[in-house]
This record gives sequence, structure tokens and C-alpha cells, in this order.
Amino acid sequence: MYKNLAGRAVLAWVTACFLSPAFSQTAPPKPPPAKDALKIGFVYVTPVTDAGWVRQHEEGRKAVEAALGSRVSTTFVENVPEGADAERVIRDLAQQGNQLIFTPSFGYMEPTMKVAKDFPGVKFESITGYKTAPNVATANARYYEGRYLAGIAAGRMTKTNIAGYVAGFPIPEVLQGINAFTLGMRSVNPKAKVVVVWLNEWFDPPKERDAAMALFNQNADVLAFHTGSTAVMAAAQERGKMAVAYHSDMRKVAPDAQIVAVTHQWGGYYTQRARAVLDGTWKSGNLWGGVKEGLIRVGDFGTKVPKAVQQEVLARQQDIEAGRLQPFRAVAADVRDNEGRVAIAKGAQLTDEQILKMSWLAEGVQGRVTR
Repeated sequence: MYKNLAGRAVLAWVTACFLSPAFSQTAPPKPPPAKDALKIGFVYVTPVTDAGWVRQHEEGRKAVEAALGSRVSTTFVENVPEGADAERVIRDLAQQGNQLIFTPSFGYMEPTMKVAKDFPGVKFESITGYKTAPNVATANARYYEGRYLAGIAAGRMTKTNIAGYVAGFPIPEVLQGINAFTLGMRSVNPKAKVVVVWLNEWFDPPKERDAAMALFNQNADVLAFHTGSTAVMAAAQERGKMAVAYHSDMRKVAPDAQIVAVTHQWGGYYTQRARAVLDGTWKSGNLWGGVKEGLIRVGDFGTKVPKAVQQEVLARQQDIEAGRLQPFRAVAADVRDNEGRVAIAKGAQLTDEQILKMSWLAEGVQGRVTR
């Protein structure tokens, strides 16, 4: 193997390096799981990248391991398309003896329900799904709360009064985010407008980048996005513009462009659910949690964001946590859609059912709900 590279010398160098202190400061190996450890499976819709939707769920998996140690044994399968492939992978995980399976993608809901019917002894957690069964629970986050807060930061930072929004699909969850972002932005900057580009993709970095560049060319100086990669952040960094990170803190990708990050914190929920299986208290249910429940957090401000803006955003985050602020409550005036119709009457607040069925775009948004 080393013949052509002065083998013995190279081997000696490699050995010395890996035995030296500089190479030996690694974390101690984790103890092996107990023989009766709870086996937990995770299914990911994209590859595990450094940031994004899947990264946050991978951090959640690691949090379970850190909290429960040898009591659990976890595994994951990445880059699994929604549909038939998802059903096959979920079924394989059940057949392999996993007693708890997390399926964090909306398109995994139906495959999860189908497999769960055949494995009544296995517990399933359908993340972003809404269908439950005795052995299927659902959970989702109120992402729109973080979007409203990010909109406040964007409204304070923009110089052109134009923000861009790269969006995946026009489903209620995405519409909630666009509207909350716009309402937050216009709460501090009534002149602000938000231009939406629909991709009809969750994860397509080249398309995400192209959309970002097109929005910058339309005079947007700050972008938000609801897609799965860091491409929008990278585009903002390249163009010297600003952007709101989503899912994860993305300052490694866009150290100068990021103004704030809306991050999803799944570790606490995943650990709680795994512990419930271990102690026999797991029950099906439907959690829709936000800032108050610790599933959504806004922070990780960029260096260009003034302290006053940071403090304002964090104060509004505390207001949401305390129930003093609700993004879809009309306080001073009617909230209208971008076709002039009253969407929320003055003094009213949308119910959860109305939020979950949202099908309109707020005044100030340039775009249409295309299906």
C-alpha cells in the first residue's frame, strides 16, 4: 500500500500523528446501548446537510441520545422521497425492531398511517402530519410566530422597502409564514412590500438560488424563504444583500448576510416522547407548539443588526411567549388580503382552525396563491 511513498516513513508519520495529543483530543466513545434499549428510527426527506429542515431533526435525534444514553439506540435513513419509497423505508424500520419511528415530512403522513396499521405495537410520530391513530401521534410547530418576528427585523433593516420570499408550495403552512412575515414587517414599516416566487419544490438548491437572484434583481434587499437548503442565504452573501435564515442558524454560509434566524428546536419534544415510550406513558396526541413550548426560537442575529433592533425582536418574542402578541390578531385595524377583502376584522383573532386552513395572502404581498 505504501510502497511508492516510502512506506515505512509514511506509516511512521501517520502513527505518530494519530498518537500525538493534537490528534487524540476526541470525545470518549459512547457506551453501547443496553440489550433492551429502545430502538428509535428517523426518516429524512433530504440528505443530512449542515443546516436546514433535516439538520434540525438530526440535532433532535442527537439530543435524544445525549439525554437518554444507553437506554436508546437510534438510527436514521436520509434522502427518502415522499411516496412509495417512504412507505418502504418506514416499513423496513418497523420490521427491524424499531419501537418508535419519527417521520418528519408532510408527505410521509399517508405512508406512516399505512405502515402503522400493520404494526400496532410500534409507536409513530408524524411530524407536520395531521392524521392520528392509537399508535400514531402528530406534532408541528407554529413557524409563523418566528416569521412574524423575522418580519420585524426585516422591516427595520430594509432600505428599499422590498423583501423577497422564495416559497416551496402554496400550502397553509407556507401561506401562514408569508403572511406573518409581511404583517411583522409592516408593523414597523408600513411601506414594506413582499414579493413571492413559488418553486413547487422543497429542496432544489439551483432553483432556490435562481429565484433569490431574480428577487434581488427586482430591488429586494432582504429575503426570506421556505425551502430546504442554504442556497438563498448563499445568494444573499454573494450579492451583498440580507436574508433571514430558516430552520437553522446559517451564519456559517452567510456570515455577513444573515440578519436573524428562525430555528426549530425538536430535541426537547423528541426526548420527551422517547422517555414516554420507555416509561410506558406514551399516548397518541396532536401538539401544535410554538415559542411558548420551545419549538420555535428567533435569534442568532448578524453583526449588522443594531442592538436596538435585536432588543425589539427579542421583546416581541417574549410577548408571544406570554400570550400578549398573536400574529394573526387585528388590533388597530382590519387585516386585509392582497385583493382588498377583510381577512381579519379589527378586534378579532383567527382561530387555530382558520390558521390551519389559510388560503389567502396579506395586503402588501405581491403574488398569488397558485395551485
